Amino acid sequence: MFMVLAVALAGLVGGASGIASAQEEGAQPTSRQLLFFNHAYGVLDRETADAIEHSAYLRDFADFQVRTTTGSGGQTWTGRYLRGRETYLELFGVGDVPGQDGTLGAAGMGISVERAGDLATATARLHDQGVPNPVTFRQTRDFGDGVPVPWFDAVFTTDQYDGFGAWGMEYRPEYFADPRSNTEPASYPGDVSRERYLSDAYRDHLMRDVTSIRLGVTARDLANTLPLLRAGGFTVRELPTGSVLAQGGGTTIRLDPVARERAGLRQVEMSLNHPVPYRHEERIGQSTLVVGPGDRAVWTFGAAE
Repeated sequence: MFMVLAVALAGLVGGASGIASAQEEGAQPTSRQLLFFNHAYGVLDRETADAIEHSAYLRDFADFQVRTTTGSGGQTWTGRYLRGRETYLELFGVGDVPGQDGTLGAAGMGISVERAGDLATATARLHDQGVPNPVTFRQTRDFGDGVPVPWFDAVFTTDQYDGFGAWGMEYRPEYFADPRSNTEPASYPGDVSRERYLSDAYRDHLMRDVTSIRLGVTARDLANTLPLLRAGGFTVRELPTGSVLAQGGGTTIRLDPVARERAGLRQVEMSLNHPVPYRHEERIGQSTLVVGPGDRAVWTFGAAE
């Protein structure tokens, strides 16, 4: 998650300058897609976070887990996870993580490569998107024995953000090699894919994958995210409202520019493993999950204008 990475980065790098050319004409998407939606996280009000954690319906709907993770520098976080075939959601309540990242509306998004070495290519592309000095970082995971295992490498356009951050990532071979990771064998040379990382437990539930996600972010956070999306190969389209649609790899990402107090996770659409003939509406705290009819579900957090 961005908070843990940003905390570690604060001790490694100085303040980074803004991304001057993020909105300039000519910053076109690249041809081959290298980065794909991996997961997003959001900090929700306490009522909603607690309702998610204790929801019996979500445990049937998705491969659901509540987990405390120890990352680099001993930083820990406890999230509520809904995991699909290739993508997942990570949800927190206010105060679940320290500092500004535990405030209402904080959010982040990881986009990852499928083949070893592609993160280096995406990082090189950032220079063409007006990012002269991308910030790189290696995240680790401690499985409880005090010995950190390399987890994934990450790249950021900047270490400065208001409430939302996005990063590119590539899972490490050491992580896949550790039996405690419960990951799958490689399907091809250089396989560092999302599908390999996640288990096949999604098959026993309705949720298959995240197909669309919408977040409210500040103008600065939006500008800092665009170069990464373009470098990753997403097709990026700016709407008349100032919102941005990024499409590619089966997931649509919508980012709406808003004031910080209105920022946060707004809506998630998910594909289902099979169509359902009914419409089910589940109220979970201040959020509403609508499943079916058909092969999709829509989860709304607050207003999605």
